[in-house]
Amino acid sequence: MRPAEAEGEWPHARSGDRVPDAALGRGDDSSTLARPVPPVPPAPPSDGRRISLARAFVRALPTLLLVIGGSYDYFTPRGFTGAPLFTAAPLVAAPILSRRATVLTGVVAVAMVIGLQVRYGTLMQVEPFTELLTVATVAVLAVLINVLVRRSHARLDSAWEIAEAAQLAVLPEPMQRIGGFEIAARYEAAQADAFIGGDLYAVQDSRYGVRLVVGDVRGKGMGAVAAVAVVIGAFREAAEHETTLEAVAQRLERALAREGARRDGIDAFEGFTTAVLAEIPHEDGVVRILNRGHPPPLMLYADGTVSPLPARDPALPLGMGELGAWPDRAEESRFPGGATLLLYTDGLSEARDAQGAFYDPAARLAGRTFRSPGELLCAVTEEVRRHSGGGTTDDMALLAVRRPTDDCHQA
Repeated sequence: MRPAEAEGEWPHARSGDRVPDAALGRGDDSSTLARPVPPVPPAPPSDGRRISLARAFVRALPTLLLVIGGSYDYFTPRGFTGAPLFTAAPLVAAPILSRRATVLTGVVAVAMVIGLQVRYGTLMQVEPFTELLTVATVAVLAVLINVLVRRSHARLDSAWEIAEAAQLAVLPEPMQRIGGFEIAARYEAAQADAFIGGDLYAVQDSRYGVRLVVGDVRGKGMGAVAAVAVVIGAFREAAEHETTLEAVAQRLERALAREGARRDGIDAFEGFTTAVLAEIPHEDGVVRILNRGHPPPLMLYADGTVSPLPARDPALPLGMGELGAWPDRAEESRFPGGATLLLYTDGLSEARDAQGAFYDPAARLAGRTFRSPGELLCAVTEEVRRHSGGGTTDDMALLAVRRPTDDCHQA
C-alpha cells in the first residue's frame, strides 16, 4: 500500500517539479521506477525573433535591391550599370509580396532605369535601351509568376483545410472531461505541415467505463490513414456495445482483417496495427489494460512515482490473427485518485538525440508532478522536441487520463 500522500497531490509539490526521493519510497522492493533521472537539457533560446527578422529582411529585399542599384548607377562613372539589380528586384518580389507590390516594384525598376538613362542622355542608345527592355520584360514576367504563385498558395491552403477537416473527423480532440476523468490528447506529425498519419487515439464512454485506444498502423500515406479510420470506427462501435475489453480487441481484429482483404500488394499480407486498449470503470479505482504489441502505458502517481504497466502475456499486434490464435487477457492495475495514465506511440519512446540515445519517458517523468493531463502532454512534447533537436522521424500520439483526487475513497 502506498503512503497516504500518494492518493492525492503531494503537499509542497509544484507542477513539473521533482518530488524529494524520500517521498517516493525509493529503495523498496516495489515495481515502481527508481532509477536516477537524467537532467532535462535547458530550453534553447527562442527562434521567434530571428525568424521575424529574417522575414522582415526578405520582404524588404526588393526595395533594398532598387536602392542599391540606383545608388550604384548614380555614383559610379558612366558605363557602370545597376541593371542586374533592377532586374532582380521584381523577381524577388514575385513569390513573397502581393500582386500590387510586385507591379509597383516592376514599375519603379523601369522608372529608375529610364531616369538614369535620361540623366546620362543615353536613352535611345542600343545597349541602354536593351537594358531597359530587359528590365521591363522581367517586370512583366514577375507579375505573371506572382499570379501563378498566388493560385498555388490558394490551392495549398484549400488542401490544408481539407487535411485539417479530415483530422478532426478521424482524430477529433476529446473533451477535457469524460466520465468524470480528466482527458488530454496530442498528435505530433513527424512530417512538417502534415496533419495526420498512421498513429491513432480514441476515447469512448460506455456503461462499462471509459474505454481508450492508442495505436500505430504499419506504413505511411493514405493507406495508413484509411486503416486508422477503420480502427477508430470499429473501436467506437465495439466500445459502446461489447461487454469486455477482450471482445473489443476481437472486434478490431475482424475489422482489420476485412480491411486487409480489400488491399493489394504487400499491405494485403503485412498490414498490422500495434495497439493498447484500456478500460477504466467509473467507480472501482482500477484500470484494465490489453496490449497488442504496443509500448506499455505509464502510471504517474500523485507523489511523482512512475510505474510502467507492461503486459505479462505479450500478444501479437492487431491484424496478425492468422499467425496464431489465443485468448486476449486484460490485466488489471490500481488507478488511485490523483494518478495519471499515459498512453503513447513509439514516436515518443524512439525519439533519438544527436548521439542516438532514445528518449525514456519513464525516467524523464519520474519524480515530477503535473496539474493536469494537458500540462503533462505539453511538457512531454516540448522535451521530445528538444531531445531530438527539433524534429522526430516518426509520428507521435499521446493520450493522458487523470482520475480526480475526489475519487480517492474509491481506490
